[in-house]
Amino acid sequence: MRLPHAAHTSRPWRIHEVAYDFRLEDVWRLPTPGGADDFSRLVEMITAGHPAHGSSRALRLLVGIREKLGKVFGWDDAASGLGSRAPTLGERIPTDLRDASPPAFGALPFSSLYLTEDEFAAELANRTMHGILHLGWVEDEPGAYRGQMAVLVKPNGVLGKVYMAAIKPFRYLIVYPALMRRWARTWHQHLDDSTAVHVR
Repeated sequence: MRLPHAAHTSRPWRIHEVAYDFRLEDVWRLPTPGGADDFSRLVEMITAGHPAHGSSRALRLLVGIREKLGKVFGWDDAASGLGSRAPTLGERIPTDLRDASPPAFGALPFSSLYLTEDEFAAELANRTMHGILHLGWVEDEPGAYRGQMAVLVKPNGVLGKVYMAAIKPFRYLIVYPALMRRWARTWHQHLDDSTAVHVR
């Protein structure tokens, strides 16, 4: 479920110290209910996955089109990425967060920034924008937690602004709904498997 921006900005996330000049694009409530110690499982699920794997045909088609366009127009060339066109945000990470070892992504072109007990952030950059994926673990009521995702962006000039505007309808109609369904299935499948193990 999409949430108002205040669901992200009102919380004392450490990402505010890092991404102060980024625009908050989206905030989502994730279908991942759990306990206080389940955040690491959420981070593992997100970093290990790929949006085109096990998702709807529409999302797979959309990802394929985006990858082809990126190759044709050079949007994802190394010269357009982190450390080249866009300096990494790793230099902004507070000292107390640099000792942690956040997990690396298996397939997606994100670079992890930091990991705490209830917060994870990663970045990516290409010719269109510099983006941040932020995950948080939110307590709705005593003992009842769930994931929350925020997407922050810094468009790269006119191209970036046009690109972000062009993909917005596809994000809300195809990308996010498909991801939420997939993550819900994966999350609850793990819960079912864990319950079966305990029953045995």
